[in-house]
Amino acid sequence: TRFFTFHFILPFIIAGASMLHLLFLHETGSSNPTGLNSNPDKVPFHAYYSYKDAFGFTILISLLATLSSFAPNLLGDPDNFTPANPLVTPPHIKPEWYFLFAYAILRSIPNKLGGVLALLFSIMVLLLLPILHTAQQRTLMFRPLTKLVFWAL
Repeated sequence: TRFFTFHFILPFIIAGASMLHLLFLHETGSSNPTGLNSNPDKVPFHAYYSYKDAFGFTILISLLATLSSFAPNLLGDPDNFTPANPLVTPPHIKPEWYFLFAYAILRSIPNKLGGVLALLFSIMVLLLLPILHTAQQRTLMFRPLTKLVFWAL
C-alpha cells in the first residue's frame, strides 16, 4: 500500500537529508549562538568528539539492552495489561503526548474538513517562521522578551 511505501521510504529520505546537511555543514561551517564572528583555535571533530560520541552511544545502547532484557514491562503502558473487551470502548483513549496538539485541534473544530485544514495550517505556519525573521542578528540570545519567556518557563 501507499502508506507502507511512504513509511518504508521516509527513513531513507531523512538519512539523505541528514547527509546533505552534514555536507553543507562541512563546506560552510557552523554558526555560533551569539551570531558574532569569532575565530578561536578549533578542535577537529574526529578523534576528539567521535570517540566521545561512540562511548556515549555504547553506554546508551548497553543501558537500553539491559532494561529491555531484564525489565521489559517497566516502561510500558499499564493499559496494555487489561484484557480487551470488544463490546466496551474505554473512555480514557487519548493519543500519545506528541500527538496531543493535533488531537486538541481536531476535537475543538466540529467540521471534519475545517479540523484537518486547521491542523495543516498549524503545521505549515512553522515553515513561515524562517521567512518572517528578517533581523540581521540571527540569534535570540540578546532579546529581552526571549529571556523573559525562557525564565518564565
